Amino acid sequence: MFGKISFILSVIAITIFFFGCSSTQKIDALQPEPNDATPLLYDNVPSFIDMPISIKLKDIENQINKLLAGLIYEDTNIEDDDLEIKIWKQAPISIVNDPETVGKIKTVLPLKAAIKYRIGTNKLGVDLYNVKEFNLNGVITLLSDVKLTNWKLSTKTELKSFDWNESPTVTVLGKAVPITYLINPAIKLFRSKIEKSIDESIEESMDFKPQVLDALEKICTPFQMNETYNTWLRVVPIELYTTDSKIVKETIAFEMGLKCNIETLVNQKPVSKFDRNHIVLKPVAKMPDKITANIVAVSTYKDASAIMTKNFAGQEFGSGSKKIKVQNVVIWHKDGKMIIALDVLGSVNGMIYLSGFPKYNEATKEIYFDQLEYVLDTKSRLMRTANWLVQGFVIKKIQESCRYSIKQNLDEGKQSMMQYLKNYSPMPGVFINGSIDDIKFQKIQLTNKAIIAFVKFNGDVNVSVDGLK
Repeated sequence: MFGKISFILSVIAITIFFFGCSSTQKIDALQPEPNDATPLLYDNVPSFIDMPISIKLKDIENQINKLLAGLIYEDTNIEDDDLEIKIWKQAPISIVNDPETVGKIKTVLPLKAAIKYRIGTNKLGVDLYNVKEFNLNGVITLLSDVKLTNWKLSTKTELKSFDWNESPTVTVLGKAVPITYLINPAIKLFRSKIEKSIDESIEESMDFKPQVLDALEKICTPFQMNETYNTWLRVVPIELYTTDSKIVKETIAFEMGLKCNIETLVNQKPVSKFDRNHIVLKPVAKMPDKITANIVAVSTYKDASAIMTKNFAGQEFGSGSKKIKVQNVVIWHKDGKMIIALDVLGSVNGMIYLSGFPKYNEATKEIYFDQLEYVLDTKSRLMRTANWLVQGFVIKKIQESCRYSIKQNLDEGKQSMMQYLKNYSPMPGVFINGSIDDIKFQKIQLTNKAIIAFVKFNGDVNVSVDGLK
């Protein structure tokens, strides 16, 4: 869509131009030379895309259950404390928002334990031990602080309580002693290992860097927007930001923001400017709550000229015996104006040159040429051969007719972008939704190598993780 804007500026000026010609005459006008070919430079205003992200605790729960399975703790040395303990995860771990705390998640770990308890002494090298074996099951409850650090969702977990489903006893010195009375202190000695296993599982399963960089690489890979006009969209990242995470109901929420340049280019597919090794995640306290996108549409004069020539192939202008065809169109920039060179054949043969300033009417959403006129040398040559082409009414008609509404193009562009904001899923379990305001045409900038059109839109977007694989 945006590729159309960059060459339409020239196309419009010609379609009404040729009405009425006489017998074949030769025009040999001097060509206005273009400005020197310095590098292509234009004023590009960076865009900012805010992406609020919410991750369901259920997805974190599912990922932890995949990583933390089977035997989660083992102590096989009975000599140090007369205990051998093995602990298995007995059922899926559950993770919920703890209503009794602020900003913490509660992890409930069902487990079973196999315990060997040794009673007795070793006297004169003779073992006088009696080893009892027990199987217990119960629940460990842990509380975790959550934060986003260096691309990873990390937690700091503390064991809160043990709840055993049964409490068998052993006889010690003639007294019945609950076995849990002996086991709990031993488990507390190794609570740090249990806490660490939870933290490591969350950090491993919630490392966003590969996914974020993969998604960014897809976003920054140029893709074809319009096959007819061979226009391509390219996103060039500048910086990536993130806020601290927080727990909102049953989700963990944070915001990411991408500062980037957005360009559309004409002709062959442009190269990607994405380099995953140079993307840095910068922490910020607050993020703007809107998308602010400034899109640059770039069309080189060479590409625009080729498209224009193709559009005019086989067309004939005029009436009666006064007819003319445009064989070739070449445009370039000179002194802030656009030069339009028409190679014509028919009642008048030769090169005709026009110049003017492309403008945009915000009220009517039309592009038009201001101060459109023949190049001086062309005008004098026409007056000597076919002066009817330079009469006041002709140039006035061109001026009045050189208008093109881009409202439909802007609407089409909006619809094209909306398809990526209506429950769009770039990967399983990730969904993007949002809205955009009307696209606003900003300005036209002529460089010595290309026509640059600028458009802008605001909107909002959010990314939710639900059913992450």
